[in-house]
Amino acid sequence: MMSKWFKIILILLALGTLTAALVFKFVYNKPHPDFEEEQAICSLEVEEIYDSYKKNHVLADEKYLGQVVELKGEISTIEENDGLLIVSFVFEEGMFGDEGVRCTFLDNQKQDASLLKVGEHIILKGYCTGYNDTDLIFEKCSFVKN
Repeated sequence: MMSKWFKIILILLALGTLTAALVFKFVYNKPHPDFEEEQAICSLEVEEIYDSYKKNHVLADEKYLGQVVELKGEISTIEENDGLLIVSFVFEEGMFGDEGVRCTFLDNQKQDASLLKVGEHIILKGYCTGYNDTDLIFEKCSFVKN
């Protein structure tokens, strides 16, 4: 006959295994949003959204943080860093360099982005991840087809 403690340990082990399986199924393994197909909540000039963050980033976060936003603007810099393509729109020279909006593109957008030129006017959409007191950051960016 099994001891009382052995039964308790088996029940706890079974509950732990069931919990781990449910966490994997519903949290870890959940489908990721398709940012390329996601609809933007609004369409703004890049300078307009940057100014709203400079004026009051708490209020701007309530509107844009965690949302997909369509942006229009003239490219200031294009760089590739650790395999990521980053397009920047610079509006100020800060203490630590250029300040503005930085957009990191999806991997499948690199081919189209390789044709970009500094000074070119583009329309893109991206996922707003916040403002770090110098730059407004957008990730998972893609081009909007006219």
